[in-house]
Amino acid sequence: MLQHIIPATGLLFTLQNILWINIGVFIGSVFAAIPGLSVILCVILFLPVTYSMTAIPGMMFLLGIYCAGGYGGSVSAILINTPGTPHAAATMLDGHPLSEQGRTKAALKIALYASTFGGVFSALMLLFLGPQVARIAAQLGTAEYFMVCVFGLTIIAGVSGKSMIKGLISACLGLLISCVGSDPMTSYDRFTFGIPRLYLGLDLAVCLIGLFALVEIMAKAERRLDRLNLDTTQIKDDGVITKAEYKRMTRPVLISSLIGVMVGIIPGTGASEASWFSYNTAKNMSKHPEEFGHGSVEGIAAAESANNAVTGATLIPLLTLGIPGDGTVAIMLSALMINGLNPGLSLFTTQGDIMYAIMLGLILVNVFMFLQGKFLTTIFAKVVSIPQEILTPIIVIFCFAGAYSVNGNYFDVGVALIFGILSWVLRKLELPPVPILLGLVLGSMTETNFRRALLISNGSPSIFFSSVYCIIFLVLIVGAVGAIVRGKMKERKASQQKED
Repeated sequence: MLQHIIPATGLLFTLQNILWINIGVFIGSVFAAIPGLSVILCVILFLPVTYSMTAIPGMMFLLGIYCAGGYGGSVSAILINTPGTPHAAATMLDGHPLSEQGRTKAALKIALYASTFGGVFSALMLLFLGPQVARIAAQLGTAEYFMVCVFGLTIIAGVSGKSMIKGLISACLGLLISCVGSDPMTSYDRFTFGIPRLYLGLDLAVCLIGLFALVEIMAKAERRLDRLNLDTTQIKDDGVITKAEYKRMTRPVLISSLIGVMVGIIPGTGASEASWFSYNTAKNMSKHPEEFGHGSVEGIAAAESANNAVTGATLIPLLTLGIPGDGTVAIMLSALMINGLNPGLSLFTTQGDIMYAIMLGLILVNVFMFLQGKFLTTIFAKVVSIPQEILTPIIVIFCFAGAYSVNGNYFDVGVALIFGILSWVLRKLELPPVPILLGLVLGSMTETNFRRALLISNGSPSIFFSSVYCIIFLVLIVGAVGAIVRGKMKERKASQQKED
């Protein structure tokens, strides 16, 4: 580790990297503060910007958006009782009541401090756990990587919403789309329909702009959105947090940060699950559970530290195994691959300095998030009240400009538009889009390792049961599927009892 840290600091501490970190943090905070604009949408819109950068500044920019998005959602949750992002919903339960008590600035400070601690904690876990997981990844062959990919596909059940069947349909659609282009083993074209531009496949960034960004514009056009009239005078209180309150927040922040890391490491879970789990744990362990839901400082601290502690942990399976921890991190995968950095062992052996620079950079991202949150919260708060009729055209322009900039042609703009219409139809059919994303990301990797393993074994499927790691991942897959089925059965029984 030490032989990489010194060169990594030289690569990280440049004016360019610090500038892009701050730009990313500012953009992420602004987007997350506006209800209806998610972090994943923001990352998709600005992903093409990184294609002209080298690996470190590109990842620093995206990590700035990702981490700041975890904090930014709490701004609107506290101010107007509307979470800017889904994982800020738990923060809203106590953040807004505390704001109504005339302590808006105090609530925002608690959210900022807890988010910063959770983010730094997860960054340190990434720094120390990432290389250890990479050592295990060094012992994996094609059969083991196929089992890893199959385990990664079990994420689909966790992001399928109410219907697992619909989630599987979406995932199969994503896997089908990932087959467009040349065959990875024979180079014959598949599903190109005689269109030369499809031979190299569909660009992930272009597809995502249609799947997640354009469809949001279509959804907004279907409903009337009222303006949010925000009274910014409510954030001019003194913001004092007493020593007793700091003491009460210490244990929830520590425990919730640990919960966030554990949840983030497991593919398919996310910040929302971590924040709710931590909030409930803090309430059960608190000496004042009656305050929860009425402005508890412990509730705000627990929710915010947990959702930001997820950020670094989700990068552990991504950087070491190529398995994204959640949808947002899956998009960052293309930012690595465009620079020739394929997740897995190669990142820590041949590109060790760059990997340690990225991991150390995550700590720096959280430091700048704290500084911007400290001095620019009033600006983030005012952004909440931007009229949708001004915001929507700006997003549309970003969508089409981003699609065009990926490869510099109008064909990609058409692809983005087609995927936007497809996603709108899927939304009408209540088919979730995130499983499509996971199918797109994992499809090629799964197919390639599966076919290579069969070539090595002369077509014998026994290769998938020939090593200890294959057996371990098989047990994990069966256990994950069993837990998912059990959870769905409990949900069905609970819904039936409510109906009765």
